[in-house]
Amino acid sequence: MNDELRSIPENEDDRARPWLSIVIPFYNEEESIHQLHEQIVRALARLDEQYEVLAIDDGSTDGTFAALERVLKIDPRWSVVVLRRNFGQTAALSAGFDRARGQVIVTLDGDLQNDPADIPRLLELIETYDVVSGWRADRRDPFVSRRLPSVVANWLISMTTGVRLHDYGCTLKAYRRDVVENLRLYGELHRFIPAIASWMGVSIAEVKTNHRPRQFGRSKYTISRTVRVLLDLISVKFFLSFMTKPIQIFGLLGITVGATGGGLLLYLISLKVLMAQQIGGRPLLLLSVLLVLLGVQLVGMGLLGEMVARVYHEMHAKPIYMIKRIVRMQSDRGRP
Repeated sequence: MNDELRSIPENEDDRARPWLSIVIPFYNEEESIHQLHEQIVRALARLDEQYEVLAIDDGSTDGTFAALERVLKIDPRWSVVVLRRNFGQTAALSAGFDRARGQVIVTLDGDLQNDPADIPRLLELIETYDVVSGWRADRRDPFVSRRLPSVVANWLISMTTGVRLHDYGCTLKAYRRDVVENLRLYGELHRFIPAIASWMGVSIAEVKTNHRPRQFGRSKYTISRTVRVLLDLISVKFFLSFMTKPIQIFGLLGITVGATGGGLLLYLISLKVLMAQQIGGRPLLLLSVLLVLLGVQLVGMGLLGEMVARVYHEMHAKPIYMIKRIVRMQSDRGRP
């Protein structure tokens, strides 16, 4: 692995830190845990670096925790984070990110559909890129209920965010630590991490990975998740484009709507003054007044958004940029 990723601060606590952290969310996957553990051990047997596995029990109601306990007894590299209830995959991954100690963090599903044997391929590319995303090119899921909605969603997300990936929904991804530690996830945003991270100026690669049919349990996917993804996509687009400048979206809409209403009012006034027509009972009058008021409200929302954004960044000293590295020239002082 390259020196930049292997560099670890020189203190007693950090010397024991693993280079790689693997974060796996589990929800009622007791039957797959033993096989997944064996497959991870085989996949990383030739890895020169230390690694850890963080298993996130996302409020499972079956024997998932008991199965994880059995793994803990035989493999000290594993640790388990048990959530009080089922918070969802985004929350589970976030809990793993918060506790991961590695310089590189890999995520994968706990249902055996992601192949741990692909992890070394992601690690090869993470030396060059900030994010490496898996691409289930030969996906083993039903076409109508899973693959077709996924194709449409991937196209829509790519077009909306400008970050073009074939498979946003693949959990198997690798991240450099400085990418995930600056993320704040909620809703269903775990699938949007490459797009959200793009505002940092990260480099993203995509690699084809093996996808296997589900062996145990049943899928947690429902059609309602598609609706939630679309709603989160709106949030992500706003975040990427207007997070620090909300006046530009609300103000533009307000001016457009207000100007339309003002134009209609001028038209009606000209009919009243020049042609002596009655305009009081026309629906167009009500529409024009409504548009003017709506335009004023939208501009006001934009100004309030600007105030909130400024307070947020100033009170929390939150930068509106991300530094990749700082380069300084070496000083000649002290040299003979």
